[in-house]
Amino acid sequence: MNRLLLAAYPRSSRSRQGEELLTCLAEAYPGRSWPPPREVVALARAGVEARARAVVDDTGGPWWRDGVQLAALVLAALALVPYLQDVWHWALHIDPGRHAIAFRFSGWYPWARGPGGTRLLPYGLLPLVCLIALLRGKAWLALPVAVTMVWAGATFNDNTVFGDEGKAGLGYYGLGAPMTARDLVLSGMLCAACAVLAAARRPGRLRRHSYRWLVPVALAMSVAGSLHITAVSPAFQRGLFVLEVGALLAAWVATAATGDYRWLIPVAAFAFVRVQAIVVRPSGLMESLPDLVVLLLLIAPLPALAIAAQRRQGRALLG
Repeated sequence: MNRLLLAAYPRSSRSRQGEELLTCLAEAYPGRSWPPPREVVALARAGVEARARAVVDDTGGPWWRDGVQLAALVLAALALVPYLQDVWHWALHIDPGRHAIAFRFSGWYPWARGPGGTRLLPYGLLPLVCLIALLRGKAWLALPVAVTMVWAGATFNDNTVFGDEGKAGLGYYGLGAPMTARDLVLSGMLCAACAVLAAARRPGRLRRHSYRWLVPVALAMSVAGSLHITAVSPAFQRGLFVLEVGALLAAWVATAATGDYRWLIPVAAFAFVRVQAIVVRPSGLMESLPDLVVLLLLIAPLPALAIAAQRRQGRALLG
């Protein structure tokens, strides 16, 4: 189990110090397959810091472009979350039956028909394809997909290319109010980010991430589809809340370790789409937390990251 902790570190650090770290853990905690929680947190933080320094040291392109790419990845993942079960059922030709809430299976084939008319493809395929294209640094492929997301959300009452069930269905809560394909702020910001990336291809190429980053996505689709966990499930909401808070903490650790502002861009994009969802639909706010707590969790990371970067840069100048 200790080897799982090494996944937090970049490949270069694992190759140089991985075995040494495993030996130290085995000697410090003999007979234990997992160190104490405090040690786990410390190792995870060190891994995030090492990855952040490796990213900053890579001068393949301007820092802001890397930040915009991270923001686009966050927005694509955010758009995919409500449709994890939908895509999984479609891909494996599974009828959710009585477990369906906002999606009733209408066939895997293009000519299949459902209660809402012809359903050629599930809407969730659009953010999934966009996410994969952005991971591989192919903004030219992600841009038309993002444009299609905007079009599908703007015409959800008029077209049946993606059916009306998945698009008009329930979104998710997380740190904010429910969101669906009809919320054009999310798809519009994703489209704008992809356009910036497609137009700013020089100098250097966009960062290309490994396909291994899709493993958590496949696992999430498998869990949501196999266990029929939907966006309105309390377990789903709690898990997503923990995941979002953990991502915000990781952004703070990376910023404090490097003094780089690139992680402020995806956090700002995430906070903007969540805050506007709360403003537009305040009655849909997650009831398990007070409204003020949710808003603080969304807004507070922005000045916190800016202050952390400024303090790091100040220490570097003094040193």
